[in-house]
Amino acid sequence: MIRSFGIRTPPCTKELPSYGIAGFLHILPASLAWLWRLVAPRGYDNPSITDTEGMTSEGVGSYWPFATGRIVDHANLLLRQIQTTPNVRYTLMPNQHVGAWKVSFMPQWITREYLARRGIAKFQPHQITPARSPLLGYTPNSMHIEGTIIPKWFLQVEEQPEVGIKGYDAGENILQEFFNRELKKFLHPDLDPIGKNIINCCLDKGTTEDFNKLLYPVIE
Repeated sequence: MIRSFGIRTPPCTKELPSYGIAGFLHILPASLAWLWRLVAPRGYDNPSITDTEGMTSEGVGSYWPFATGRIVDHANLLLRQIQTTPNVRYTLMPNQHVGAWKVSFMPQWITREYLARRGIAKFQPHQITPARSPLLGYTPNSMHIEGTIIPKWFLQVEEQPEVGIKGYDAGENILQEFFNRELKKFLHPDLDPIGKNIINCCLDKGTTEDFNKLLYPVIE
């Protein structure tokens, strides 16, 4: 089973960097999937947002406006859900923009078809590589759909000449600052110790491999 996360991303260029650095498909370690559920970003050009700018959060699990109790309890419940379903794999797909390109929902349409055709086949180590931003997990080295090869700059956004390493890294800093701001509120004494380790890994700018080891791994 695959659980997919979506994020609305703005255009990103080296001149005007943003958090729009996600490629068509990212494979998330379980620990990162939990973090994405905690921060639950609304993202760019969300029709439900009319009075804010930049990256904002829906709240823990994205259902927080309708929840009761403490956010730390919901964080623990979400972590337990992930721990008890080790056969679920997690992916992240952007919409609206991939780097400098306007793509609408095309990444989600294409990658869902791609994943459906793969079935239950797991990604092998030679098929994926750590994304330049550890918060984005792994990215495929290549994708083929209906005999068409998806250009690499749609998978690894730093390959776009309009973005480059400079624009990507500036965008990653924006994404990291958002995660840092949202995650600190979960560092409560009642948070599960494994959860504390995962959040501290993010705050300490851990690598994709570090996240991969904290819960059941995507690749071994």
